[in-house]
Amino acid sequence: MILIKNAYIYTMGEKNYEHGSLLIKDKKIEYVGPNLEEKDAEIVIDAKGKFVMPGMIDAHCHLGMWEDAVGFEGADGNEIVDPVSPELRAIDAINPMDRCFEEALLGGITTVATGPGSANVIGGQFSVIKTHGDRVDDMIVKETLAMKCAFGENPKRCYSDIKKSPSTRMATASIMRETLMKAKEYVQNKKKDKDAKFNMKYEALEKVINKEIPLKAHAHRADDILTALRIAKEFDLDITLEHCTEAHLITKYLKEGYQKGIVIGPTLSNRSKIELKNLTFETAGILEKEGIEFAIMTDHPVIPLQYLPVCAGLAAREGLKEDTALRSITINPAKILGIDHRVGSLEVGKDADVVIFDGHPFDLRSKVHKVIINGEIVK
Repeated sequence: MILIKNAYIYTMGEKNYEHGSLLIKDKKIEYVGPNLEEKDAEIVIDAKGKFVMPGMIDAHCHLGMWEDAVGFEGADGNEIVDPVSPELRAIDAINPMDRCFEEALLGGITTVATGPGSANVIGGQFSVIKTHGDRVDDMIVKETLAMKCAFGENPKRCYSDIKKSPSTRMATASIMRETLMKAKEYVQNKKKDKDAKFNMKYEALEKVINKEIPLKAHAHRADDILTALRIAKEFDLDITLEHCTEAHLITKYLKEGYQKGIVIGPTLSNRSKIELKNLTFETAGILEKEGIEFAIMTDHPVIPLQYLPVCAGLAAREGLKEDTALRSITINPAKILGIDHRVGSLEVGKDADVVIFDGHPFDLRSKVHKVIINGEIVK
């Protein structure tokens, strides 16, 4: 057992504790509340003057898919050969030996959704993993989280460069529709004919058609966000909206709530392409004022993963409430990823993923004192 005592505990649940304790047993949270004396604890951490919170969660990144300082050999996130590649799986490319996993821990990030990039119209399957381990199989929280798809500049740029469709937004939407129609037909035929011809692409999309997993839609510009929603509604699919750079321009449509989640970012970035011209840290605060729940992402390696709390802190500086900013990198992404029964808040029965800071996590001078994942002190 591990006992953390005398701490300011920010639970992301119903109540915080100014002088609290947290007890960990068998990889789970056994107790969180007012200070507790536990004589049987093997390890006691006196966290007086420190800030204890759930391990942070990045709902959209590419950790382990583009390895740090490696170049082509470590770039395994985009298969720019076929714009429809749903059969690709993140877990077959994630390298947990990438040093960015270590840096993620030093930043207090304990769980991430990681997967393919946005070169393809349909790019493959995202996974949710913990950030500690040396074999990805042992780090998995959810092997098949979502199906990555992309709208806007990236697919048209990547394929026009090789003289192949899509080179327009029309073609991206058309390819998406045709693929979903064929996948839907494939799923229907499978039910009727047990000997139906196997198709690996449509087999991978079956979970999308059956609404077992959502589309994870890359879309920065307002019209691309609305195109993603239009197609999801047309085929009655679940969808999460990723990046959403211009979300603050179309809040009245996002308030309709068809999407299963909104993940904004990376905002700590330059305007590297036209669809980022309205990039601003004010987006989060505007969404909050409109009552729209969201998470904040780094899109690592675009923004190094350890700067996730910096991104949330800058959003707070530009109008987002501090409490909401903390929720946007803990419980909100957990809800969007469908793993809030396990992580995202410090509550009894949840995974013991805990971060102890020596100061407030939004203070740039603060450092991580301890990181605990699955009840094990890993930093």
